[in-house]
Amino acid sequence: MDRWIGKVAVVTGASSGIGAAIAKALVEKGLLVVGIARRIEKIEDLSRSLTDQPGKLFALRCDVVKEDDILRSFRWIGENVGPIHILVNNAGLTRPTNLTEGSTDDWRKIFDVNVMALCICTREAIKVMRQKKIAGHIIHINSVVGHQVPVLPKPNFNVYPASKHAVTALTETLRQELCYNHSPIKVSSISPGLVTSEFQDNFPNDGTKEALGELNALKPDDVAEGVVYVLGTAPHVHVQELMIRPLGTLI
Repeated sequence: MDRWIGKVAVVTGASSGIGAAIAKALVEKGLLVVGIARRIEKIEDLSRSLTDQPGKLFALRCDVVKEDDILRSFRWIGENVGPIHILVNNAGLTRPTNLTEGSTDDWRKIFDVNVMALCICTREAIKVMRQKKIAGHIIHINSVVGHQVPVLPKPNFNVYPASKHAVTALTETLRQELCYNHSPIKVSSISPGLVTSEFQDNFPNDGTKEALGELNALKPDDVAEGVVYVLGTAPHVHVQELMIRPLGTLI
């Protein structure tokens, strides 16, 4: 990780859960981390708790559903922090609805956050990396449901697994595109299983949340450790996919 000391990392959805854990871990490794989220006050609180660490956490308000917000944020980072070396696309969303009677607005929000925002942030980060000739790293926080749709007590995950399958495909598509262009930029997908975080608040109250609550679960720090591992591999090593499950759990 020494080669990343003093470099700029951007973490979306950094106000809580996995995103906050990743931001904290990278600051502890000496990086300049820009945490992006709507709830900027939570990132500011986290930043104040990390003042004794070798890196620094900047809080930036951004709604990743709005492309103008993303573009403005990336301009601010370049002008005030520095060129982006690492992007962690962590922002994610699900909604308790279904496919047979579900809400179009909910479906659209899920794809806007989980797929479109990820694509836009990735494009903007790679623009900077190419311009500055940076051998950077793009990390998508994916999910095990991006590889296999789980069988739950009631089928109510609607389009969420489809959005995460899209992330799996986008990781490989970008890897191929970067290889074709002889780019030194890496792209990795990290797919955790069940993680204890605020994200579970969006699970349906129809038995699903209770059933999942009885299973072993990862902690946000476990996923952050995976991010540090992937970033810490040698420049010639490319970890395309890292799947992390809690021991003894199918999800």
